[in-house]
Amino acid sequence: MRPSYLRNLRRVIPCRPPWSRHRSALSRIDTQRHILFPAPVPQSRFVSASRPSLRDGEESTIYALSTAPGRAAIAVVRISGPACVQIYQALCPNASLPRPRIAAVRTLFDPTCEPSNGSILDAGALVLYFPAPKTATGEEILELHLHGGPAVVKSVLTAISRTNRPHAPVRYAEPGEFTRRAFMNNRLDLPQIEALGDTLSADTEQQRRLAVRGASDTLSRRYEQWRQQLLYARGELEALIDFAEDQHFDESSDELVLSVASQVQALRVQVGFHIQNASKGELLRHGIKIALLGAPNAGKSSLLNRIAGKEAAIVSTEEGTTRDIVDVGVDLGGWYCKLGDMAGIRSNGSVMIGVVEQEGIRRAKARALESDVVIVVLSLQSGALGGMPQLSVEQEVVDAVNDCVKADKCVVIAINKCDHLPSGQSGPPLPQQLVSTVGEVFPSVPQKRIFGISCREAQLDSTLERNDPGHLQTFLRGLISTFEEIASPLGIEGDANGEYALSYWEDSLGVTHRQSSNLQNCMQHLDDFLTQTFKTTGLSVPEPEHSQQPAEMEIDIVTAAEHLRFAADALAKITGKGESGDVEDILGVVFEKFCVGK
Repeated sequence: MRPSYLRNLRRVIPCRPPWSRHRSALSRIDTQRHILFPAPVPQSRFVSASRPSLRDGEESTIYALSTAPGRAAIAVVRISGPACVQIYQALCPNASLPRPRIAAVRTLFDPTCEPSNGSILDAGALVLYFPAPKTATGEEILELHLHGGPAVVKSVLTAISRTNRPHAPVRYAEPGEFTRRAFMNNRLDLPQIEALGDTLSADTEQQRRLAVRGASDTLSRRYEQWRQQLLYARGELEALIDFAEDQHFDESSDELVLSVASQVQALRVQVGFHIQNASKGELLRHGIKIALLGAPNAGKSSLLNRIAGKEAAIVSTEEGTTRDIVDVGVDLGGWYCKLGDMAGIRSNGSVMIGVVEQEGIRRAKARALESDVVIVVLSLQSGALGGMPQLSVEQEVVDAVNDCVKADKCVVIAINKCDHLPSGQSGPPLPQQLVSTVGEVFPSVPQKRIFGISCREAQLDSTLERNDPGHLQTFLRGLISTFEEIASPLGIEGDANGEYALSYWEDSLGVTHRQSSNLQNCMQHLDDFLTQTFKTTGLSVPEPEHSQQPAEMEIDIVTAAEHLRFAADALAKITGKGESGDVEDILGVVFEKFCVGK
C-alpha cells in the first residue's frame, strides 16, 4: 500500500506522456516527479521561468517612426510603455482618450505651449490606443497616424521627446527594441521573430509563403514538445540512478535505457529531416543559384537576356565574348533565382585559348559546382547541303557536367537554335532521335529535363503570332517544376501512412540557419547518447533479435542523462525558453537585423 503522502503527491504530477512503456516501474519513482519534470506546458504558449527579464532602462517608454522615412501620404509613429496615456494627454490636452482599438481623429499640439492655432503640429492625425497586455509588445501602445510630410513627422517626434519626465522616462527606441519587448513579454518567440524579419524582406511569392509559415508558433511548439520529451527521458534515467538500489523494478535498468533510446532514435530522425529541409528552405529564402553552362556561342547570354527581360549580357557572334560571370536576379513564377552567365567552355583546338579566357573557363566550372541548378545550353548547327541539323557538344562541357552530377547538382538541358529543325519538329515534343542523342551524351539527365528552345524566335516575339515563341515559356515552366522538386520537403515519402499532414513537413522549410545550427548540436548529443547506449555498429536502433543481452551491456546512465540534457538545451536555444543559460547572447544576433520601430 502506497503511503498517503505519496498518493497525494500524484495529484500534482503532470500526466505521463506516451514516452515510456514502463508504467509499473516508473510508478515507484513518483516521489521525485515534481522535481525532475516541469509542470505541464500550455499548448498555446510556452512560458518559461528562465526567460530573461527586461534590462535596466527597458521599463521606460519608447517611441519611433515605424514607417519608412521620407515623404509619404501617411507616417506612423509607435509608442510603447507605461507613459502612453501621459504622452497622449500632452499632445491632445483637451481631448478624451480614444476607446481601445478604435481609431479617432485628433489635433496634436506642441506640449510646451498652450493649445492654440500656432501650436498645432498636425490638425488631422489618426490616434489608436491599445491597452496592455494584448498588444504587439505586451505593453500599452499608442499609435499616431500622421500626415507623412517630413516636417510634420519631425515636429511630432520632437514633441514626444519633450514629454520626458524623471518618473516616466521617454526615449527613442533602439533598433529592434519593439520586437525585443514583444519577446520579453511572451508575445513572440524567437522563431516567430526571425520569420518577421523574413516577412519584411520578402520579394517573391515563395519567400512570402515561407515567412507566413514561420509567423505561426508551430515550430516553437514542436521544438518545445521535443525538449519536454527529452526532459522526461532524462528524468527516467536519473530516477534509475536514485532509486535503482532502493526500489524493485519489473525490468532491468538496461532494458529501460534501451526503451528510452528507441524513442530518442525516433526523435533523431525528425531532427534530421528538419536539418535537411532547412537547406531546402534556404533556396526559397536566399534564392536558387543557376549556372548557364555551355560552349561558346551556344546561346547562354541570349537565354539570360530572354529570361531576365533585358539586355543584361553582351551578345555577339564572336566566340569568347563573355569572359567573367554575369549575375542577374530574377523572379521566376514566384521563385527568386540568381542567374549566372559564364564564359563558354572549350578546349584548345584550332584556336589557341588565351590566359584571360582560361581563367573565365575555370571560374565557370567553379560557379557551376557552387550552383543549385545547372542549365546546360547546347546548340544545333545547320546540316551540310540542307541536311538534318547536328547537335554540337564540346567534350569539355560533357566533363564539366559529369563533375556537376558527381557533386549532386540538378542538371537541365536546353537545346538552343531549334529553329534550324524542320517545321513542326522544333518541339515540344522534340524529335525522339535528338532526345536519344542527348540521353546518350548525358545519361544522368532524365528526359523530362530536356527542352528545345530558340532564343532567336523568342527575341522576335512582337513579330510572331504564336503564344510561345521559341518555346521559352515551356522551358520556364519545366524549370519551375524542377525548382518545386528540389525544394520539396523531405520526410513525406516516409510518411506513407499519412501520420502527419503536409503542413507538418512544409513548416520545416522555415528553419533558419541559426535554428539549423542548434538542431545540429542537438542531433550530435542524441548521437552521443545512442552511441553510448547501443553496442552495435551505427546509430540505428538494433532489432530485438540482434540486441545484446542487458547483462552484457555497460551503460553509464549518468553520462547518458547528460547527453539528453545538452540536447534539450540546444532546443531551448532555438526558442529562447527553457533551461538554456545563454539566451541573452542569442537575442543580440536575432534582433540586430531589425530597423528602428520594429
